[in-house]
Amino acid sequence: MKQTRTAARQSRHQRIRRKVKGTSDRPRLAVFRSHQHIYAQVIDDTRHHTLVAASSLEPELRQKLGKGSTCAASIAVGRLIAERAKAAGIERVVFDRGGNIYHGRVKALADAAREGGLDF
Repeated sequence: MKQTRTAARQSRHQRIRRKVKGTSDRPRLAVFRSHQHIYAQVIDDTRHHTLVAASSLEPELRQKLGKGSTCAASIAVGRLIAERAKAAGIERVVFDRGGNIYHGRVKALADAAREGGLDF
């Protein structure tokens, strides 16, 4: 029986998570992409604690962008997560694409986070 798209993404994400772990020295930058929005979190997996978060749902971004499902929204979220991470003293992260293909909105967020100063 064929898996649904969501189930296939979740199984890919579990496979990735077995290898990608965030530490306090190098936390994990986790990306979740829904149909309408994109979310990013910097997570310390040893303490199970979210250090920094940003999404296209935030009021300041929603006013500027309108739709949260575009590459422009992903770029804005990537810049915002990098800015917040730098303010929290985080410079190096491990990228977790969340089972999504590294293309389009996920790639745009990653590139913007790199341009913002995060190293991964």
